Amino acid sequence: MAPSTPAPRRAAASKVKAGPREVRQQALADVRRRSVLDAARSAFFELGIEKTSMREIAQRAGYTVGALYSYFASKEEVYGALLGESLERLNARVRQALEGCPDDEARVRRSATAFFDFYRENPRDLDLGFYLFQGMNPRGLTPALNEALNARLRAALQPTQDALHALGLHPPRALQEVTALFAHTVGLLVLSHTGRIRMFKQASQDLFEAYLRQLVGRATGRPGDGRT
Repeated sequence: MAPSTPAPRRAAASKVKAGPREVRQQALADVRRRSVLDAARSAFFELGIEKTSMREIAQRAGYTVGALYSYFASKEEVYGALLGESLERLNARVRQALEGCPDDEARVRRSATAFFDFYRENPRDLDLGFYLFQGMNPRGLTPALNEALNARLRAALQPTQDALHALGLHPPRALQEVTALFAHTVGLLVLSHTGRIRMFKQASQDLFEAYLRQLVGRATGRPGDGRT
């Protein structure tokens, strides 16, 4: 029996198989997939997801409907890919904010602010997160895809929760606080992006910073940080 090929050599051999033709084909497939996602994004924002069809996306991308199905099985899968990319950008923003962070209190402030600022500066990314909700019932996503997207969202909030725990909050309390922070953040952003906050003559960023001071005060036990 001939000796088996070592793993590094097998890996190298597999790379050799991907010749120039295969590389070009993959690059072309990536470009086409990107154009489908760009077309879907414009259609979703202009028409709403309910009124957007795969045919509409195909027309905007310049492909046949059949060609679209070679990349995505459904409109909801297209949506999931777009939301997944949005959440990856969110997580990258949070990671960047935490670089060189001096202590846990700063980690709470920086990670929470990065989360808030991402959606404050990118209102369409916030809109994207609400497209598949009718009333209070999420629809259209498979359980597996919904779970994966939720995991990416939770990953963006996890550094804040971990830092709250490191500051002294027990895990259930840290989870409770980060859940309240998320709800407060989304509420402020919706009021801001819809213009409703003007009726109160308030600024969403000021209100967020006030809430964040209170949160840090609760976590550190310093009442002075809980001022409004």
